[in-house]
Amino acid sequence: MSLWLGSDVFLSFVVAPGAFRVLSSRDQAGAMVGYALGAMHMGGIICGLLLLFARLARTRTFATLATPAALCVVLMIALTAISQFTVSAKMAALRVEMGSIQATAADSPMLLEFGRLHRISVSLESGILLAGIAAMCLLVRELAFRSS
Repeated sequence: MSLWLGSDVFLSFVVAPGAFRVLSSRDQAGAMVGYALGAMHMGGIICGLLLLFARLARTRTFATLATPAALCVVLMIALTAISQFTVSAKMAALRVEMGSIQATAADSPMLLEFGRLHRISVSLESGILLAGIAAMCLLVRELAFRSS
């Protein structure tokens, strides 16, 4: 959980802003952030599935998957999958179709759609981060309750 949350925070608050500040074009920065986001999404889905599998293996009961902490992880996986396989995929296709986001006219329907999808992507990532913080707090609470 901490690996997933840490990578999300690092990408959102360090890598993405840094790419747009350091790289010579918005197209390069967007391509780099898109690549990093795809890797983070796949890593997050794997981390989430491993966490759920570990809970199931430890307790040997499916009821453990219905706890608030596990449901937050399921929500994170679902939001990540939607972001990666729907929103990011559509954004990548638009990026290819436009050739250059930087050179596309501001009133272009494709650029407007790209902007709409970007806002959805940011909202999904925010939801993933909030669900992850909630899951982390709930997991810590479970451990504290179990050890007392």
